[in-house]
Amino acid sequence: KTDSFFIRQSVTLTGATFVQEEIDLGAYVDALGKSVLRIHNIAVQYSDPTGGTPDMAATTNAAADFQLTTQSQSDMVIAGDNKSVVSSGRIVAYNVDSSTGVPTQVYQDLDIAPQEWTQGYLIGFDSMYLGGRRTAAGWSENIVVSLLMECTSETLSKEAALALALSQQ
Repeated sequence: KTDSFFIRQSVTLTGATFVQEEIDLGAYVDALGKSVLRIHNIAVQYSDPTGGTPDMAATTNAAADFQLTTQSQSDMVIAGDNKSVVSSGRIVAYNVDSSTGVPTQVYQDLDIAPQEWTQGYLIGFDSMYLGGRRTAAGWSENIVVSLLMECTSETLSKEAALALALSQQ
């Protein structure tokens, strides 16, 4: 085991079309070399491209979704049906004001993010994928979803590391 370290990744959601960014874990994971990554917790930030609160159109609602997976995806997937899902999250926002501005109400308790595990989540792949999409209407600017993952690197037996990688496909 190593001391904990942090991996950061962002994806910019530009509309209703799914977008995805690859997270290179090659420095930490080598299933044949028996090295795996343990994610202890994940913190999530939703922002505009400058790090501020995303603006919304007047008297509208909107949503933004993300997912962190061990396999590349072409769209959002369901965590209960797809074993590559490590974490996912969603915000739903409302702007009841009659002018464009920051949301008057925001909810993020509709999904599993932020994520904390008692024993951590083992990753046996040398890449992960952060993807998502937002509603086409409602937001008046792009949404940036940023993850901050606290991780450690550790060694498993070659057989255990390969079995882990196979279980996350």
